[in-house]
Amino acid sequence: MNGQVKAFYDQATSTVSYVVFDEPGGYCAVIDPVLDFDPRSARTSTTSADRIAAFVKEMDLTTVWLLETHVHADHISAAPYLKKRLGGSIAIGSEVQSVLGKFNLIYNTVDTEFAGFDQLFDNGQMFFIGKLKVIAHHVPGHTPADTAYEVDHVGIFVGDTIFMPDVGTARCDFPGGDPRRLYRSIKTLLNYPPDTILYTCHDYPVDGREARWSSTIAEQRSSNIHIHDGVDEAEFCRMRNLRDATLALPALMLAAVQVNLRAGQFPEAEDNGVQYLRIPLNLL
Repeated sequence: MNGQVKAFYDQATSTVSYVVFDEPGGYCAVIDPVLDFDPRSARTSTTSADRIAAFVKEMDLTTVWLLETHVHADHISAAPYLKKRLGGSIAIGSEVQSVLGKFNLIYNTVDTEFAGFDQLFDNGQMFFIGKLKVIAHHVPGHTPADTAYEVDHVGIFVGDTIFMPDVGTARCDFPGGDPRRLYRSIKTLLNYPPDTILYTCHDYPVDGREARWSSTIAEQRSSNIHIHDGVDEAEFCRMRNLRDATLALPALMLAAVQVNLRAGQFPEAEDNGVQYLRIPLNLL
């Protein structure tokens, strides 16, 4: 069966969320949904997620999965909100456990459980979206926990592993990131047949073009500005390290990571009824 894909581009965070479904009236997964967050007022809203929910309802779909490709640093996940509205299980790659350890030190927390995640996928683990077979592939490098979802007859949802060819590849300077691992992860993906479609989690349009989020293996191998055919591991790592040294942290990183490690759940309210986020000073 050939599945179908509907993309939702969130301009504020340059994030692409997806609904993948087997057929109208069938079953779906939501990938990387965004909860709107204004860092100036610390207010949340659900405009982006409501667009997804409206489409799911319009197509009469049953939601079985809410999939995260990694612990996002540039937006807060809307998975818990959509789970309440649509149902489904929240899932991420099992290597998220190593990310938790690193950020426990940064936030001085003692969390050992993955509150909110219903499923941690091992590398190569198979599951289904209705009639569509899916395989979870660990593709570390950007973070230790990045996971790509290979959906039969649809394509591979690669998260932040690789972007559109004129944008290149993801940074590797977050805790646990590693350009060598990213290079090897991408090379594994690029061994798929040339017409395989890759769906990215972000696009940062250059030269005034419209936002795009899908490409083929052939396009990536011929023209990705960072990792086209002929670029070896050492060259890639030199480029990635030099480039990463010039990049500022994402504006929402310190707020987002502590929430996304808990599958998008905010901390419990304190005795005054208010929820708070922790922001470490002079650390990163």
